[in-house]
This record gives sequence, structure tokens and C-alpha cells, in this order.
Amino acid sequence: MATSQQFLNPTLFKSLASSNKNSCTLCPSPFLQLKSASTIFNYKPLTSSSATIITRVAASSSDSGESITRETFHGLCFVLKDNIDTDQIIPAEYGTLIPSIPEDREKLGSFALNGLPKFYNERFVVPGEMKSKYSVIIGGDNFGCGSSREHAPVCLGAAGAKAVVAESYARIFFRNCVATGEIFPLESEVRICDECKTGDVVTIEHKEDGSSLLINHTTRKEYKLKPLGDAGPVIDAGGIFAYARKAGMIPSA
Repeated sequence: MATSQQFLNPTLFKSLASSNKNSCTLCPSPFLQLKSASTIFNYKPLTSSSATIITRVAASSSDSGESITRETFHGLCFVLKDNIDTDQIIPAEYGTLIPSIPEDREKLGSFALNGLPKFYNERFVVPGEMKSKYSVIIGGDNFGCGSSREHAPVCLGAAGAKAVVAESYARIFFRNCVATGEIFPLESEVRICDECKTGDVVTIEHKEDGSSLLINHTTRKEYKLKPLGDAGPVIDAGGIFAYARKAGMIPSA
């Protein structure tokens, strides 16, 4: 993963640089570097491990029994394969919708994964509905490839998804997940997409050591997930700007 200071958001980098223009050097912000889990830094989340965190979309109960806590995501999974690109996640024609406008954000969620090929028989969001019944998306290799589009993670979060578990990610999609704080991009150690089916009931448990575990209650199998490292607390906070404000790196709005 890239470790440059501008890795997540060049606009924030410029604002930090501007606020430090009287200094001879600019001390890089560690959270912008997002080193791997093996980093020498040990940054703690801005909330306690026992706190309940409401996701970026409104919390609501559903028939799937999904819960929304810091430690656990539970619900139905939607399974995809390799090379799911951003045009399949959210077609370009919906790029004019503005996520900061509540009505537009809701519409974005209703169009999530609307560009999938027809051989995917199930729809992530049922036509006419605004939310998906699937809270966890399971993918294969190179998830989120294609054009840079922040609407991609935003639409998944707006539809009610809490996490994506994939074999690997396109770098820019992973970066946008962290920058927006919309959804947790978790990486699997094996091809879980070949062993799960859409509609399986799953739980994702976040451990204190930073690792995660995916439990498929339908197949009774468990899968260890790779740690998010320094990206985790940024997503917990609600994205890069929210993290920076809470950490005192930039003034509160």
C-alpha cells in the first residue's frame, strides 16, 4: 500500500501544509501514511472498544437480524467473483447524484451493484427498494477495479452494506473506502467467494488485535481475515476528515 502523505486525500494534505506554512518542515501525519499492521506505530481508535458505532447509513432492524456494533457485523451475504469494477458497482450515469444531499444518497444506495452482468441472478437491491437486505459483500480478486469513483463505496454504504470481504482490492477503491469511511474493505486469506453463496448467514467479528474473523453460519466454516492496520481507526471515525477533526489535525467544522 502506498505510504505517501497524499495517499488518501491531496486536499487534506494541502490544508495541513497551508496551516503549517510558517514551519520549516511539515511533519507527516501518521494516519495519512496508513502503514501495514506491522508498523511501529500503534494508533488507537478514537472510540473505546466497547462503544456502539452507528454506521454512515441510518440504523434499522431487518428480517436478517443484522446488528451494527463496532465489533460485529451480522446478516446475509451477497457473493461476487473476480474483477468487479466501479461501473458494475455504480454505473457512470448515476455519477451526477451528490452523496451529501440525503435524497441523492438514498438514490445512490438503490442503484448499488446495478451494473452487474446478467449472469448474477440475484439483485443486490430489489427494484423499487432503497436498501439491500445484504449487509456483507463477498468478492474475489481485484475488487473495485476500473475508474476512480468515490460513489462506489458510498453507494454500498448507502444501501446498508457494512463490509466487503474480498481476496484483493484495486488500490484506489480501497483508498476511497478509507477516505469516505463508508464501508470496511476486509481482505481474506483464501477465496471465500468460492465457498459461500448469496443468502448465507455470516458474522464478521473484529478482534482486539486488529484481525477479523468471518463465520459462515450456513456452512459452519470460519475464515481468518487480514488486519486493516492504521486504516481501521480512520473508517471507525467516519472517514479521513472526521478522523482528522477528532484527532485535532484540522479545525472542527
